[in-house]
Amino acid sequence: MDYRNGSLHIRPLEERDKYTLSRWLSDPKVLEFYEGRDRPFTLQMVEEKFLAQRGVVSCLVEHEGNEIGYLQYYQLDEETMNRYGYTNYDEVIFGTDQFIGEVAYWNQGVGTLLIRATMDYLLERKGVHRLVMDPMTWNTRAIRCYEKCGYSKARILREHELHEGKYHDSWLMEFIPE
Repeated sequence: MDYRNGSLHIRPLEERDKYTLSRWLSDPKVLEFYEGRDRPFTLQMVEEKFLAQRGVVSCLVEHEGNEIGYLQYYQLDEETMNRYGYTNYDEVIFGTDQFIGEVAYWNQGVGTLLIRATMDYLLERKGVHRLVMDPMTWNTRAIRCYEKCGYSKARILREHELHEGKYHDSWLMEFIPE
């Protein structure tokens, strides 16, 4: 993905970005919402989790030329579709995960810009029938952002994500274009 939308540029993740990701994923404020404060990332962990993924498109997000966040998207496989309760395997469903790593950009509307740009890209270029995300139920800032962009809560995914040593419930949130 190499996509520009106004002040945002979403570009493919590169080897050199591992230093930026490692810095963000060592910040307790970021880790509180993404991966967990008990798991600060080393360079090796970043390489293994973000640079070696298969079936996932990993991107760095820039705002007005500044590196500010991470985005990944992927088409759901049948196993994930089953886990989420989807049984129409002809339906093209994509999931996304993202975070703003530069804390100074939190609560500035940049997350909303990122979600809308990602939605536009996936709907225009990938023939998507449905978009999904799975934020933990207590991540109210993210949930508000997603709802503002047109996502709705579909169902609770019980004990879906291991975060700081405990499994937490997540919302399965979806956007279905009209």
